Amino acid sequence: MTIQFAGFSKLDRLQRINYIVENRSLSTDERESFDDYCAPDSAQQVLFNDMIENYIGNFPVPMGIVPHILINGESLMVPFVTEESSVVASAAKAAKYWITRGGFKAVVTSMTKKGQVHFTWNGDSDIISNIFPEIRQRIFQSTNKLTRKMRQRGGGITEIQLLNKTAELPDYYQIDVSFETADAMGANFINSCLESIASVLPNIPELNFGNHQVGIIMSILSNYTPDCIVRCYVECPVKNLTDWNKELKGYAFAAKFKLAVDIANLDISRAVTHNKGIMNGVDAVLMATGNDSRATAASVHAYASREGRYKGLSTVRVTDEMFRYELELPLAIGSVGGISKIHPVVQQTMAIMNYPDAGKLMMIAAASGLANNFAAIASLITSGIQAGHMKMHLSNILNQLQVNRLDRERAINRFNGSHVSYAEVEDYICQLKGEQ
Repeated sequence: MTIQFAGFSKLDRLQRINYIVENRSLSTDERESFDDYCAPDSAQQVLFNDMIENYIGNFPVPMGIVPHILINGESLMVPFVTEESSVVASAAKAAKYWITRGGFKAVVTSMTKKGQVHFTWNGDSDIISNIFPEIRQRIFQSTNKLTRKMRQRGGGITEIQLLNKTAELPDYYQIDVSFETADAMGANFINSCLESIASVLPNIPELNFGNHQVGIIMSILSNYTPDCIVRCYVECPVKNLTDWNKELKGYAFAAKFKLAVDIANLDISRAVTHNKGIMNGVDAVLMATGNDSRATAASVHAYASREGRYKGLSTVRVTDEMFRYELELPLAIGSVGGISKIHPVVQQTMAIMNYPDAGKLMMIAAASGLANNFAAIASLITSGIQAGHMKMHLSNILNQLQVNRLDRERAINRFNGSHVSYAEVEDYICQLKGEQ
């Protein structure tokens, strides 16, 4: 076994693959599988090679589409990238259900993002507080070149505050900076501005004299974005809550739906799964558009805990006449920058949605999350989710069992409308093979 502690990143893709094959004794078929999902265009393959370190190949994830989701009166086709069975089908079913009931309504209430410069200063806190208005002006000036183009697009730095954290950690302060980043997610822009600010603080004479010195700890954006908010809701008369389930409709459906959502606001075990259902749709849109789903998930789940305990992200209101289901999310995402201009599939998905700006993309993601969540709750309180989920999962089971086309068709017919489990499908396929 060859152990290569240094220089692996300097190898080209072929050399890295050969190193893996040699050290893991991979078969010829396993070696060839590294090329199964290479881009058909060599230029595209170069793009993928340059996106991450130690690149060896591509990992395909299925992309589907929700064909018609009505948002603020506009019918949109929304691409979903996800590996989970039934996510696209659930969103499409909910979207179709709400088209005849007014569709989804969404609004972006704010798009402010933040970052901090974390530093220490061992002087009198009154001194730094008193001179901070002047320091703020110097900070603004230090970032003028960096923010010029963003200001031309309507963004830039909107606020700079000094936060005194010395009661929590000795000598610890933050420069808290608010940003508007227009249609970009803006992570690189924000971090560049923060590092520029950090370079200014140790050179301010009023803070650096004698034994008093600024000590920069770090400067970094925050992925917690409680001021970058989108709200989305569906509503209709209670009497129109029909057709999802034959047995449960109208006020009975609304009352049981509300009870299920109330439980998600009381019990953390249910809340986590409830919110995961929301993120099924949100993440699928973020993946399709090249946005950072990890940052968004971290922010969303922190937002769910903002009142001191983890709760469901959606709320429901039922009166004698109206049903309203609402979702509020922090979504710091962008429609330009990052990989949006270079990834061929991201360009395709943005074209399908007619190139939404950042605000509209926030609405699309939120509506997609609410659609998935509505479908999940509606199914849970009626027929349950396993029947639909396992029906969609049947194809995956048949692929795992390497079933031929004829037996596949027989299995699909056999389990149409029936309970599906891996064991039952496996037994049925074994029975077919025995007959053959």
